[in-house]
Amino acid sequence: MDVLNIRVPASLAAQWRAWLAPPRQPFFLTAGEEERLGFPCLPRVEAAWTEVERDTFTVWRITQEADRVTWLTWNDWDALSPSVQRELLRLQVRHGRGNVPLGRHYADLLPGLPAERLLWRPEHLTPEVLARIVAADGQACQRAQVPQRVWEQAAPVLPRVRELAGTFSDGVGNCFGAVMGAAGVADAEGQWVVREPFEAFLRERARPGGRDDAPGTLLVWRSAAGSVQHAALTLGGGWAFEKPAQTWWTPRVVLPVRQLIKANRAPGQRLGRSVLNPA
Repeated sequence: MDVLNIRVPASLAAQWRAWLAPPRQPFFLTAGEEERLGFPCLPRVEAAWTEVERDTFTVWRITQEADRVTWLTWNDWDALSPSVQRELLRLQVRHGRGNVPLGRHYADLLPGLPAERLLWRPEHLTPEVLARIVAADGQACQRAQVPQRVWEQAAPVLPRVRELAGTFSDGVGNCFGAVMGAAGVADAEGQWVVREPFEAFLRERARPGGRDDAPGTLLVWRSAAGSVQHAALTLGGGWAFEKPAQTWWTPRVVLPVRQLIKANRAPGQRLGRSVLNPA
């Protein structure tokens, strides 16, 4: 299976199915909705999330007032009346939960699928459906267009970038980890690297300057207050490498450097450049 010009092994596709159609799912409610619907809930602040659950259900996007959460298995879900199921799905969309697809967006791939909001079941998640879900907001990786000489020139300063370019994570990883992994930091690409260790990496391995047409220029976007928001790397020859977002469905891609910079423009953020020194 290919997604965004990236070959996806069967083992990873099986993980995606398990993440999108898990044996139990969270449903977010306000206190009033909990009382009205009668579901046993716990405070959202007491819930523990895996990295995959956080991404799949966009936990960071849940509205503040939906401060209660209930977990339902497939047996629990199937025991609900259709009207209660519809109400729960409507509330999840209102509260910002992810993984509540509209069936009509997949009608060409799954004839007979209801047009309204639904929950994915494992049997829905064919390779074609998985590819559409994962590719929905992504940009196709252009790794195959990078000349051999560009990879060779980048290798001294970015020893692992060719290995990581055009790959998906196994569920954990963000832009900072992808940059550090490409620069040779062991296993960084498979970690949730927060701002402090990334800033330490910048102090140790980078110095101000850099050109977009040279290998090893760190592109770092910061907020108006100076907080680092995103990072990418140039390969040279007009190419750049990044993991565009923190989510598990976001691959590590190669894009033309100007295209990458344009895609990352955001109000209130500024782009700075540093030269990455070899490890």
